[in-house]
Amino acid sequence: MSAPQFTTLTARAVVLPNTDVDTDQIIPARFLKITDKLGLGEKLFCDWRYADDGTPKPDFVINRPESHGAQILVAGHNFGCGSSREHAPWALVGWGFRGVVSTMFADIFGNNALKNGLVPVKVPPAVHAALLAALQRDPNLPLTIALTGDQPTLTWPGHAPVGFPLDPFSRDCLLRGVDELGYLQAHQAQVKAYEAAHA
Repeated sequence: MSAPQFTTLTARAVVLPNTDVDTDQIIPARFLKITDKLGLGEKLFCDWRYADDGTPKPDFVINRPESHGAQILVAGHNFGCGSSREHAPWALVGWGFRGVVSTMFADIFGNNALKNGLVPVKVPPAVHAALLAALQRDPNLPLTIALTGDQPTLTWPGHAPVGFPLDPFSRDCLLRGVDELGYLQAHQAQVKAYEAAHA
């Protein structure tokens, strides 16, 4: 089956430098009954984003007009910790994010993100600090996440490309625009040959 394809993305970023942002902050538990991804982006960071009466808080970062259209989230250390809910990457992708940059991701969040076309870009603290400083100087600075070439890289103007870890299988699926089932379906002939040989 198809999935969001990801080769190279150049986009503006939103900065949310909070550390230890858990999945309940990304998408509160009361929305976990939702089984359809459609519209879930409106609930992203709901308890931070909206006042008690449901009106958007104008000072929260993704509510600001200049954040609209940004596709990369630059987060603080240890992003996506807490429960394993897949709704967290659903909400991030639903809002429009295709990549998240941090110094550390919870393993389950990282795996769920990759399955939903959201690339977790893990960088060293010094690189993260340099990126935050660059974005403070120029909030419209374009960042580029590339999965092509010898290794995945993060780049921005004035800084050399920075490699980041990404397991080969997930990278291959993202480049092809397929999920795990789609990957298997593309190898049906080999599967059938194996089954015939091991009947």
